[in-house]
Amino acid sequence: MNARRFTHRDVLGVAVPMILANVSVPLVGIADSAAVGHLEDPYSLAGVAVGATVFSTLFTALNFLRMGTTGVAAQAHGAGDAGAGRNALRQGLVVALALAALLLAVAGPTESLALALIAPEPAVAAEASRYIDIRIWGAPATLSLFVLTGWFIGRGDARSPLAIVLTVNGVNVALDFVLVWGVGLTADGVALATVTAEYLGLALGLALAFRAVGSLLAPADSAAPSYREYLALNLPLFVRTVALMLSFAFLTAMGARFGSAVLAANALLLNFLFFASYALDGFANAAESLVGRAIGARDAREVRRAIRLSAAWSLGVAVVLSGLFALAGWLAIDLMTSQDALRGLAREYLPWLVLAPLVGCWAYLYDGVFVGATMNREMRDTMLFAAFAVYLPAWWLLRPWDNHGLWAAFTLFLAARGLAQWWLLRRRIAAGGLTGN
Repeated sequence: MNARRFTHRDVLGVAVPMILANVSVPLVGIADSAAVGHLEDPYSLAGVAVGATVFSTLFTALNFLRMGTTGVAAQAHGAGDAGAGRNALRQGLVVALALAALLLAVAGPTESLALALIAPEPAVAAEASRYIDIRIWGAPATLSLFVLTGWFIGRGDARSPLAIVLTVNGVNVALDFVLVWGVGLTADGVALATVTAEYLGLALGLALAFRAVGSLLAPADSAAPSYREYLALNLPLFVRTVALMLSFAFLTAMGARFGSAVLAANALLLNFLFFASYALDGFANAAESLVGRAIGARDAREVRRAIRLSAAWSLGVAVVLSGLFALAGWLAIDLMTSQDALRGLAREYLPWLVLAPLVGCWAYLYDGVFVGATMNREMRDTMLFAAFAVYLPAWWLLRPWDNHGLWAAFTLFLAARGLAQWWLLRRRIAAGGLTGN
């Protein structure tokens, strides 16, 4: 690594563009809903919602392509090894395309299973099927964009992912209204808009990558890991992501046992928590890039500095978010719903949301550190520990507290993730295991 030390500017240089990119994503869902929400029947809107849920679940589970690429690319960039960086991108794209081909091959059974599990009424199922049948053809672009995004972040280039996301989202929103309101399509128009936008984004991403490293078709570096090694490195990230998805799903499912009003109140609060995660994820992305680059350069001092800088910003933003939720959370709830009973319930559980950023920011931060350090197995193990050794037992013991007990268990889950990661990281650094120094 060069002699220049990491600064707050380095953290913000990655975090701010990624926060902007993250915040822009929900706007697409709003546009999708608006495009079909003004049609005469509600079936198209419901069908889009069902179809989008299916793909959100599938693609979130495969997001390890992004995280796994980031750590390897960051370390290669920090080491000044252009060949290893090119290999990281090339291998990621090959695996992404292979997984996309698998999704296309099992598209029919997957669609049937998803619709059977969700069980929408026939008219909604028909619209959802039209959406799914088109949207699945975007899988190669979607998964490839995961890889490209992770690769750019690893290199400390957050502007390229931002440009890609803004292009994809802008084209998607424009085509939504052209295809639905102009051409007269319904759910299939929304799906076609998304697929078209993602392939345009992929073209832009490949062009930006070519500008950075040249042709990806250059002969492979002889030191490149095998695809078996690549998958072995990234499988723990897949397990970790599925466990995280199930943990959030558990909160929703158990909340439903307390009635539809509590379920709705929890959904409102989770929306605010997801909003907070956009900011905290940005600083986790910064940690991924800086820590990985410092490890690639075998600079233990800069590893620690990268962690300190990212932690300072994560904690600072968490304090601001908690303060906003404490002071104005009631107003946000009132803006989201006009139902007095629902407002009252959401306000009753609002203190848990106030606490969540302060407790959870450490899990977000250390996720970023572990990604940059390619400590993927440790990420999996700490997630499984927090979910099965803390979250579920805590929920069982706190059942007399009803929904408060559920939120308390979830808060302990967030805390356990951060504490377990901190403990493992501290041990690894003390042993010189990150850089070997």
